[in-house]
Amino acid sequence: MLGTDIVSVLMIVVVAAVPVVFAITVHEVAHGWAALRFGDTTAQAAGRLTLNPIKHIDPLGTVIVPIAMLVLSSGAWAFGWAKPVPVAFQNLRNPRRDMILVAAAGPSANLLMAMGWALLLPVWASMFTEAGVDLVGDVIIRMCVTGISINVLLAVFNMLPIPPLDGGRVLAGLLPPHMAQMLHRIEPFGFMIVVLLIVMGVLWPLLDPIRLPLLRFFFRSVAGLA
Repeated sequence: MLGTDIVSVLMIVVVAAVPVVFAITVHEVAHGWAALRFGDTTAQAAGRLTLNPIKHIDPLGTVIVPIAMLVLSSGAWAFGWAKPVPVAFQNLRNPRRDMILVAAAGPSANLLMAMGWALLLPVWASMFTEAGVDLVGDVIIRMCVTGISINVLLAVFNMLPIPPLDGGRVLAGLLPPHMAQMLHRIEPFGFMIVVLLIVMGVLWPLLDPIRLPLLRFFFRSVAGLA
């Protein structure tokens, strides 16, 4: 039984590796690209405007923690993070407005990637159905499914209005300055708030009203799956 569980977890890691690494890499590059577009060169100077995943992977948050959680949950779920792209918001031409756009760039990139995986899924599924689905075909199809799911999850999760998540940045840019300053004071406790939401079992009820309709859209309307 233990051997079967380990094989299952290893298969999940193999299937998830490409879409997850691609999702976090493009997410972070999107932040840096948007910041550069609006006048901040910090990410560019730090060498973070690259699709090389090594530049964005956090050894603890991107590798150790997610794999450990996959093993402990027998592949049921995982949680992790990447190295945030540095952005000096004071360098932006219009800091309050541009902060919103820079923050929203990451989740927007994830939704575009979900669209890409959804468009690829029926192509690959048709190709391997005609040729006979082998192990490689099964892995590629599952990669597409994972690519849709993980990108939707990252987009919705990151838009939670909790600093330092992207949604917290967006909310800070929309609030009056004095209220935005109060929101920024929560930032050191943001990670603890997310962990608390997970432990209390309220994270998924917060995410699912948006996550599930998006999944239905990409799987049914775009990929054409029943």
